[in-house]
Amino acid sequence: MEQLPYDPFSGLAADDPARNRNEARDSLFLMADFRVSGSNEIQHLRVRNLSAGGLMAELATGLPQGLDVEFDVRGIGWVAGKVAWSAAGRVGVAFSHPIDPLLARKPVGQGTKTPVFVKPILTRR
Repeated sequence: MEQLPYDPFSGLAADDPARNRNEARDSLFLMADFRVSGSNEIQHLRVRNLSAGGLMAELATGLPQGLDVEFDVRGIGWVAGKVAWSAAGRVGVAFSHPIDPLLARKPVGQGTKTPVFVKPILTRR
């Protein structure tokens, strides 16, 4: 009879919301809306870094690990995820589906021309 080695941690990796910690994170400072999944109560918070797999935000109250949450990130919209960790006024969230973090960096306005106060003053010689 063939024996296979037993690895007690093999099944845990798939359930670990912090499994994407090696992804490149984009440090930034932006405001986002936050709510616990299924709740209508929305809170505002500061997002400190963002990656395709998750975010780290400032939140004064701690959240239990594994809690289903949603974030409304500018340029991306509502994104679902799970709390991966929570400590010292900050919370880490692993998204349910990858996002494009560069969308949060795109300019908000869709202006068709440059405002007058930004244009350089050019004189004719």
